[in-house]
Amino acid sequence: MLRFYIPNMTCGGCANSVTAALRSVDPQARIETDPPSRQVRVESALDESAFLAVLREAGYPDKQ
Repeated sequence: MLRFYIPNMTCGGCANSVTAALRSVDPQARIETDPPSRQVRVESALDESAFLAVLREAGYPDKQ
């Protein structure tokens, strides 16, 4: 399972945008967002780099 910390995901609307961006990479991925902790968990067979790229493009860069 991949985990991302997204500092600017602060609300449900942001979580929906993040989910849509991640689904554009892998429509079958299992995605769990948690806006209060600003974390996203993704279960997918695809490589993390694809998800990081689409998050950056959507304006939600991952911070380690």
